[in-house]
Amino acid sequence: MRANIKLNDENFSIDLSKPIDISIPLKAGLDTVSAFYASPVHIAPVRAGDFVGDTQEGGVVNFKNVQFNPHGNGTHTECVGHISTGGETVNECIKQFFFLAELISVYPVKLANGDRVITQQQIADAFNNKLAQALVLRTLPNDDLKLRTNYSGSNPPYIHHEAITYMVQNGIEHLLLDLPSVDKEQDEGKLLAHKAFWQYPSKQVRLGCSITELIYVPNTVKDGTYFINLQFASLSLDASPSKPILYKLL
Repeated sequence: MRANIKLNDENFSIDLSKPIDISIPLKAGLDTVSAFYASPVHIAPVRAGDFVGDTQEGGVVNFKNVQFNPHGNGTHTECVGHISTGGETVNECIKQFFFLAELISVYPVKLANGDRVITQQQIADAFNNKLAQALVLRTLPNDDLKLRTNYSGSNPPYIHHEAITYMVQNGIEHLLLDLPSVDKEQDEGKLLAHKAFWQYPSKQVRLGCSITELIYVPNTVKDGTYFINLQFASLSLDASPSKPILYKLL
């Protein structure tokens, strides 16, 4: 099933029958990704009198409660409401869901203090001023341990705020990465990368822009240009579980 897309007077074609899912689904227990000391996802059947919401326990339907933290469990998309005082939600801010995207891969640079940082020069070299609305960032080395890593207290790699400023200046409206945050795990509340991306606080806050964290892009997916479909659950929160899907260009 082919779709033809015209963007900025340029024509693209994609095969909608070959989606590439780069999300990590919410999963109960410890054998999954987590960050920021979030409790594991908890899924349990509703119990009321003789009713049990689990067909494996004899119930007639599955009817379960789910407890999770959108920032600490699984792939999620967040809006400026994550750092602002305005109470913005992803449903209010993100109104479009299909974008031209560039996938790049970089090795974070290790600093003298032990931090591993993605720099402006690395982003500039890999991105090379491509036409894109979304940037998908895969950190190296890359393996499926990212599907079940607990990042809490590990000081994972992060993005230098000058690299974020470069992205903004080059038209990136949606950033997706396989790390728990664009900022350092413990940064004394500075949130320089988040603030640089959303231009917050200022009179030109980028309300329609999003950051998606804790994705996973398999090594079989090559760097290059794609279209991306970014969907998330309709939660009235600053962040929501999401399912970004890449489509190769034909």
